[in-house]
Amino acid sequence: MRHTTEIELANLEDMALANRGIITPEEVRRVTVKDALVDTGATRLSLPKPIIEQLGLAPFGNAKARTAAGIVDRIIYSTVEFTILERKGSLPVTDLPEGAPVLVGHMVLEQLDLCLDIRKGLIYNPDHGDDWIEEAW
Repeated sequence: MRHTTEIELANLEDMALANRGIITPEEVRRVTVKDALVDTGATRLSLPKPIIEQLGLAPFGNAKARTAAGIVDRIIYSTVEFTILERKGSLPVTDLPEGAPVLVGHMVLEQLDLCLDIRKGLIYNPDHGDDWIEEAW
């Protein structure tokens, strides 16, 4: 069964510039995706190239990823702030080809203390009620 969620994305570097008054808050590059795929087989937050370009993210590294098509090279881009179910987090993102859905991987779910319920979709971790319990680093 396919589960999707709305995710709001913002360029974290732009947000820092806005906080320092260098750009206006309206200049922060943002994107809202209504149907991001919750993929428990994915590790990271992965975005198609057009969204990466829209957010103005900068490449800074490479990673290998295991996909259904085998091992592929991915580019790691600068950090975004993301919001799902009113909870915010931040992570660098990896690229996907144009036309691919946004993939919300388990790093995102763990950071926001969310779980995928087969019947309800994405939910707050039931072991924690409505409390947001973060893992200690």
